Amino acid sequence: MKFFIETKGLSDFVNITEKVKEQIENSNIENGAVLIFVLGTTAAITIMEDESGVFADLKDILEKIAPEKGDYKHHLTGIDNNGAAHIKSALLKPDILIPLEKGKLCLGTWQQIILIDFDEKPRTREVLIKVLKTE
Repeated sequence: MKFFIETKGLSDFVNITEKVKEQIENSNIENGAVLIFVLGTTAAITIMEDESGVFADLKDILEKIAPEKGDYKHHLTGIDNNGAAHIKSALLKPDILIPLEKGKLCLGTWQQIILIDFDEKPRTREVLIKVLKTE
């Protein structure tokens, strides 16, 4: 199963929790785990609160680690200037695994599934969902 998300780039935070839940409902699997994976090397999937202050805090921390205006060897390829995006994506990872019980994601009250697009331009992101069944 998969779906597509339009993003703005430059640390665009998109809550994909409801889209993932739709995919789970279509699977008819009650117990197991759900793997969520974003294709690409400049985006990541994480679990966090869907709150603008938390988004701003994470963006600020990642900017200190990998500044957008940094001098990256990746830029020498001449293809693009998204070296910071690659670093941020590698730190947060493109996937997450969440337990599934009785057809529901095992998430805490404030936990949401967030896709973050770090690239320097808007993109169409492809997200794969694999619902894994357990006995």
